[in-house]
Amino acid sequence: MSHIERTFSIDLAFQVDNRRGRKSSDYDQFEAALRSEAARMSEFYEVFYCLENSIRKLVADILIDAEGADWWESKRVDEDRIRKPATQRRKREVDSGITTRSDRLIDYTTFGELSQLITDNWDLFDPVFQSKSAVSNVSNQLNLLRGPIAHCNPTGELEQERLNLAVRSWFTIMS
Repeated sequence: MSHIERTFSIDLAFQVDNRRGRKSSDYDQFEAALRSEAARMSEFYEVFYCLENSIRKLVADILIDAEGADWWESKRVDEDRIRKPATQRRKREVDSGITTRSDRLIDYTTFGELSQLITDNWDLFDPVFQSKSAVSNVSNQLNLLRGPIAHCNPTGELEQERLNLAVRSWFTIMS
C-alpha cells in the first residue's frame, strides 16, 4: 500500500490483492470502491453461509435420527410448503443445464423453510432449543437481515450490528 493510500484511507488499486486466490482478473475492471464494498460484504455472506448450512445439517441429523434415511419423504416434511418448492428449485437447475448444487433436497430449502421444518417438528427440536417462539422470532429477524446480503446490496452499520446480535441470539436460544 502506498503512502498516499495509507494517509487518506483510499485504495488506488495499484496493487492487486491475490491473497484470496481469485481465478478471474475481471475484478480489476470494477472500480476500487465497489471492490472494497464487496470485500466488506463478503464477511457477512460467510456468516450466513455457515449459519444456514449448520442449520441444514442440524435439521437433517435430527430428522434422520427420528425417521431414518428417507426422512425427506416422511410426514415430517410438509409436501406443499417445503418438499414441492425444493423439488421445483432442483428441477430448474437440472433443466437449465447447470451443475446442480446438491443431491440432497434439503440443500434447496430456503432459510424460512428451514425454520418451518424446525417449528413443524417441535417435538424433535424441543430438546435443542429453549423456545419455539424464540426460534420463529430469531429466524424471522435473520431472514430479514439475510435479504440484502444474499441479493448483493450493501448493509449499513446498524444492520451489521443487528446481524451479529441475531446470530448470537440463534446460538443463545439453543439449549
